[in-house]
Amino acid sequence: MLEVRNVTKRYSAHLALDRVSLRVPKGQIFGLLGPNGAGKTTLIRIINRITAPDSGEVFFDGHLSRPEDVARIGYLPEERGLYKKMKVGDEALYLAQLKGLSAHEARTRLQEWFERFDILSWWNRRVEELSKGMQQKLQFIITVVHRPDLLIFDEPFSGFDPVNAELLKQEILALKEQGHTIIFSTHNMASVEELCDHIALINHAQVVLSGSVRDVREQFKDNRYRVAIQRPAEEVSPINTLFQVEEQVVEGDVCRLVLQKNPSVRNAELLSALASHYEILSFEEIIPSMHEIFIRTVSSEHKPQRYA
Repeated sequence: MLEVRNVTKRYSAHLALDRVSLRVPKGQIFGLLGPNGAGKTTLIRIINRITAPDSGEVFFDGHLSRPEDVARIGYLPEERGLYKKMKVGDEALYLAQLKGLSAHEARTRLQEWFERFDILSWWNRRVEELSKGMQQKLQFIITVVHRPDLLIFDEPFSGFDPVNAELLKQEILALKEQGHTIIFSTHNMASVEELCDHIALINHAQVVLSGSVRDVREQFKDNRYRVAIQRPAEEVSPINTLFQVEEQVVEGDVCRLVLQKNPSVRNAELLSALASHYEILSFEEIIPSMHEIFIRTVSSEHKPQRYA
């Protein structure tokens, strides 16, 4: 749906993007990640044609990006912006028509969304009367009402309570099921694991990590396992150098362990050795979370990594 090729952008002495390349698959949710100041917002502004790259190209749905493509994009920025003195319904109608909908079509679609979000009673209230969360609901509706092919959500859950965050999450998943392509920028790594199919992590103006969420997490595995055994008479110790015990906690009749396995040892060999000494209650490999991977990658000086 979207391809960015070697995009560079500089502001005076500040290099915001340095030969950034990424591909956003059609019909999937793509996580655009990175610490503050990494270059994410600059890239989003270039995709939206708000600003232009100094070099490089952006391809939209198979062709070089052109002005008319903006109508096929819905953008919810992190910095929200609404006309505070306008009535909610009037503003929603105005902005929906700016996206190309007729007055009748805009009203029909907006009323459907307002009913879905249980906010139809807000229609004649002024925007300034709404809470921050209510205003964000309104902006979300305005972003999606023209049914764009590409949706870009920048910190969409900011300011939402858990109930409304879950409501929004389900709507985003529904939009994906309907065939929309979504770029999702957030610092909430738990949301990335729940929602995203692919990610690109930008740090210091470069893409330092990219790939499917599953493959990225698999690549960061480090041979650690969480094991629960029937409480032994003595403290658990390494068996023939197959593993090291990193943690050991006894809870009643259960001993919970975190083991660091020797990389040359097969899982079957490890399980067999443990089973010959202890009664195993559970055994699972520890897969690093996206939060751990984000911290590890941003904190390290490793060269960029890309996983298919």
